[in-house]
Amino acid sequence: MAKITSIEQQKKDKTRCSVYLDGAFYCGLKIEVAVKYRLKPGDEIEKSRLDEIQFENEKLQAVEKAMNHLSATIKTRRQMSDFLSSKGYTGQVIDYAIQKLESYGYIDDAAYCRAYINSVSGKGKAAIRAALISRGADRAAIDAALEEVEEDGGQTLELARKYMRGKEFTRVNVNKAARYLMSRGYAYDLVKSVIAELTEDGGDEFD
Repeated sequence: MAKITSIEQQKKDKTRCSVYLDGAFYCGLKIEVAVKYRLKPGDEIEKSRLDEIQFENEKLQAVEKAMNHLSATIKTRRQMSDFLSSKGYTGQVIDYAIQKLESYGYIDDAAYCRAYINSVSGKGKAAIRAALISRGADRAAIDAALEEVEEDGGQTLELARKYMRGKEFTRVNVNKAARYLMSRGYAYDLVKSVIAELTEDGGDEFD
């Protein structure tokens, strides 16, 4: 058994306290956690028990940090995991925090994918898929969200027209326009159709 010799409010964070065992600093806790478990100087406690209390404290703090991080914009499961990991939390604490947020509906990769798709324009499915994968969205959620997306031929044609504005309708420039559209993630068949429409007035088709 060890003796709690002191519990002191931390100077940099008034919501936390430092717990000293046998005269030496042992761990930091949120004050509400220390109050919840009725910790006070003079008490004797097993270090393993205090470790359990600290783990509860870490879980509570991780959820709090995650909630603050979510206030700026919604995150994917992986983005939140990476964020908490960067703050030094263990895998067990991270899993707990993420499960809590998922149970509240604050982390939902399917909703994230739909929101991302609604926020972008001028990108085809391939580009959207790549962007969502880079953000760590669940692959099944990506596939489901993209099934609802229909690439807009009119929008793609407008992009092509903007690209060709001020350029001659030569084979080289038309091919560049086609590559530009495909670099934006539009499917080959759609690009071919759009370029054909763009060049109906006698311009060259792309190879």
